[in-house]
Amino acid sequence: MTLTFNQDKYRELLTTHLPKLIKTEAENEQALAVVEDLMHRTRTPEENELYQLLITLIEKFEQENYHFGVTPSNPQSFLLFLFEQSNKNKDDLQVFLGLETSVDDILEGKQNITSELAQKLGAFFHVEPSLFTE
Repeated sequence: MTLTFNQDKYRELLTTHLPKLIKTEAENEQALAVVEDLMHRTRTPEENELYQLLITLIEKFEQENYHFGVTPSNPQSFLLFLFEQSNKNKDDLQVFLGLETSVDDILEGKQNITSELAQKLGAFFHVEPSLFTE
């Protein structure tokens, strides 16, 4: 069975969430909360479209507003840097990701960082997901 895209349902989602260019940290946090909610469920085609739209808006805001002043040599070293700079730890990330794979496996390069995992890491650290891909 192929799911079809329902314009009316999508219009309702857009009306509920009113996505727009993100200009403040508060707007970014609000968009991240919606993305996190959508991330942890099986999405309808309409929800997936909203999810992708919000991720694009969040990435644009974060590219323009977050400058770390470092160029990580690889995604794993960038993860370590983020742990050092934040009040978060590996256990927090493990709970957030809800993965069978351990965070240590990701840090040691035993687990590839897929685009979905990069999105989750971006949401967890509030940074652009592309920072976790090579």
